Amino acid sequence: MTAAPLHPEVYPVEEDTLLLLEAAFAEVRSDDRVLEVGTGSGHIAASLGGRAARVVALDLNPHAVQAARARGVEVLRTDLFAGVRGPFDLVLFNPPYLPTMPDERLDDWLEYALDGGTDGRRTIARFLNDLPRVLASGGRAMLLVSSLTGPGEVARLAEAAGLSGRALLERRIEGESLFVIRLERRADRDD
Repeated sequence: MTAAPLHPEVYPVEEDTLLLLEAAFAEVRSDDRVLEVGTGSGHIAASLGGRAARVVALDLNPHAVQAARARGVEVLRTDLFAGVRGPFDLVLFNPPYLPTMPDERLDDWLEYALDGGTDGRRTIARFLNDLPRVLASGGRAMLLVSSLTGPGEVARLAEAAGLSGRALLERRIEGESLFVIRLERRADRDD
């Protein structure tokens, strides 16, 4: 059985998707409550089905929500964590991380999956600030970032949000390096 073609405004399975999925496979536990933020095609959430106690996905793009549902994913249409309560043991996010100047922006849903603001960290900063609210005690998050986004700056944003992180995987793709960072609450901030 082949999957139906994706709507052109849904982020497809790309190398960054597969890198995050690789990290998720290594991290997920059978009793985890997993939340995938920005599910896009639903490939990661669908692939984790049966490997965790529960997998829920989120996306702002109505076409992505439809695509994920078509794959059997439990998905909600929302902006990041808006209206979502935890706790979740494992949170996954392949955010919009491309630095984008205002004159480069397009007015379509795919743009939301790509446009990270002028520094590539606009959505990442919002994610990191709200992550501790939905993360279970002892919970972990996997965040994909690019060398174009400034991993050092992302680490500072995580630290400011009370999170500690370390790079798990790195892959060089088309002139940039992609990293999956494993995040958790700092011991001094665990509540």
